[in-house]
Amino acid sequence: MKQSVFMTVLIATAFLISAIIYEFVFGAEGDAFGLNYIYKGGYLVVVLMVLSIMVITFVFERIFSLRKANGRDALPFFLKKVQKNLLENSVESAIEVCDHQKGSCANIIRMGLESFIRTGKLGLTIDKRVAEMKRSIEEASSLEVPLLERNLIAISTIASISTMVGLLGTTIGMIRAFKALAQSGAPDAVQLSLGISEALINTAGGLFAAIVAIIAYNYFVNKVDTYTYLIDEASYNVVEILANKNTDN
Repeated sequence: MKQSVFMTVLIATAFLISAIIYEFVFGAEGDAFGLNYIYKGGYLVVVLMVLSIMVITFVFERIFSLRKANGRDALPFFLKKVQKNLLENSVESAIEVCDHQKGSCANIIRMGLESFIRTGKLGLTIDKRVAEMKRSIEEASSLEVPLLERNLIAISTIASISTMVGLLGTTIGMIRAFKALAQSGAPDAVQLSLGISEALINTAGGLFAAIVAIIAYNYFVNKVDTYTYLIDEASYNVVEILANKNTDN
């Protein structure tokens, strides 16, 4: 599914679910769930619910995507098998290991090894073969790394938007509260409480979505940085092994 289609479907689904929960759960007659106080937060609660659903969806999407990018086995174990095959001059076996492992790192290394074999059949010198291998690895990395970083910008954006939407709801609620206080005579206690409730509910909703988004963003950025570093180290080791062995030979 294309990213634009995924985002459109996610936003539409999140809005539909949020609207239904807001009207028929939070705003249900009789308040069977004891959640009517959230309903008093106003329609900005729907927006905050949409943002919360989106960030939670992105969290699960990133977890599954990064797990898939890691491949079947732990990276250190996979890299040891690749290095062992390369030290034994069995590039084809190393490619088979990459095919079994799958994942981003395996895809990148496989592209480099396939390039190394292909250029060998063309009779190129070892220097040119290694240079072509490096180029293939760089091209493969440029395709794989963006997949690791997908939706991180969206999570960061939600963290900022949630705070702003919660602040907007807080401001609107305080305006309602002060409006009730500004009436001549005794203040309207009902409108005053509604205004304060609206302000606090939106504040809580905005903070919840923002906190989840910030924690998720920092966690996944750290995971991606670590994984990218491992990919670079693995690619460098593979290139060095092939270059040194062929130079020695």
